[in-house]
Amino acid sequence: MATSAAASRVDPAEMLKEAALRLFAEHGVDGVTVRQIAELAGQKNHAAVGYHFGSKEALVRAVIAHGARLIDDLRNRELDALEAQGGPQTLFDATRLLVRTSLLPSDPPWSDCYNRFVVVLQLSNRALFMEALEGRWNSGYQRCLDHIRRLLAPRPPATINRRLLFMGASLGGILSARESELADTSRPHPTWTDPATLDAIAAALAAMLAD
Repeated sequence: MATSAAASRVDPAEMLKEAALRLFAEHGVDGVTVRQIAELAGQKNHAAVGYHFGSKEALVRAVIAHGARLIDDLRNRELDALEAQGGPQTLFDATRLLVRTSLLPSDPPWSDCYNRFVVVLQLSNRALFMEALEGRWNSGYQRCLDHIRRLLAPRPPATINRRLLFMGASLGGILSARESELADTSRPHPTWTDPATLDAIAAALAAMLAD
């Protein structure tokens, strides 16, 4: 499958999605105009968003679905491999997979903006985010949650669901903070660039789930 970076060199719609993602992550959906998106995408025609997507909201939905699909595909592949080896066997196994697959390798801007975009959007319009997923692009996440429920049994379902809610919110918030810090290239970020930090995040999430 071609990467979004490769596609963007020949597809104006992909360029618009990537430009929109960067701007939405930095300023929020409501803080960005279609004119700004078109200009960042290198489109001389400021009506390009309407031409390719019909509306700004439709573009937002396309951005949500694109990034979610990339993450879900990666997450399901990694989960298939882990299950083939008999895992996940611990809460850390499950949270480590969630953390690692939330970070798309070498596919900017999806790899360095998408978590920020999602967190900001869910704070302002969670309904739009969930509608755009159409129940299709979070199967890997739900599979991970099923394993966590299995590992947390026989605790009461209400207790497990509450912990999953806290874990999910923390995962998004931490990774969004990581992207925001790494976007600042004016100074080094030794904690966020340390590969061990990702496992430390997973360990913290696993501890949140456990007693």
